[in-house]
Amino acid sequence: MKMKQYLGIVVFFIGMCLAPSAVQAQIPDEITLSLKAGDAKTLAKYFNTNIELVIEKDEDVYSKSQAEQLIRNFFKKHKPKRFELIHNGNKGQSYYVIGKLETSTGMFRVNMLIKKQGRKTFIHQLEIETQSW
Repeated sequence: MKMKQYLGIVVFFIGMCLAPSAVQAQIPDEITLSLKAGDAKTLAKYFNTNIELVIEKDEDVYSKSQAEQLIRNFFKKHKPKRFELIHNGNKGQSYYVIGKLETSTGMFRVNMLIKKQGRKTFIHQLEIETQSW
């Protein structure tokens, strides 16, 4: 009985350790790499047809091409130095990502809502807000 309890605890903790990486595997590396590199074109490949975009205090729903231009302008003004994934999770085929973007002008918090539709991944919401971590 005690051995079964011990084994159950070990399996539980192994599962907890593997669960975040399983969620991370659902988020394409290109998304996080494009944030690190300030690559608006690659990031925009994952934008939904219309995307809710918040950049600092500006918020609206934009077409994919409009959002790409706004992100490109943001990256020109705030050259990314590094991006760190802080937290992610999922509910069904929806994933959320929280990250920290260090730029030439300061720190920003990045929040994304990502949804899988079939084999494709789309960013539905992207927020980049000034932070004082």
